[in-house]
Amino acid sequence: MNLTGAVVLYASIWFLALFVVMPIGQRSQADLGEVVPGTPPGAPGRLAWRRKLLLTTGITTVLWGIIAWLILGGIVTRAHIENLDHLIR
Repeated sequence: MNLTGAVVLYASIWFLALFVVMPIGQRSQADLGEVVPGTPPGAPGRLAWRRKLLLTTGITTVLWGIIAWLILGGIVTRAHIENLDHLIR
């Protein structure tokens, strides 16, 4: 894995983790009783962006480290990926 591959892998995992973490603990404006005029009641209210971004970064770093270890350690190689379809057939 080269530097570009590592950065792309990290960014891909980060955005996937962000979409998983975003709805956790989310409360709507209707739940909070503070509906802003002109917005739907189901719109999110008071998002904790800093906490969610830090959680996403932590999860991503751990997952990226495991995947990088598997790739750089030779546990998973291109040959394994190429032969993966033989397992399915």
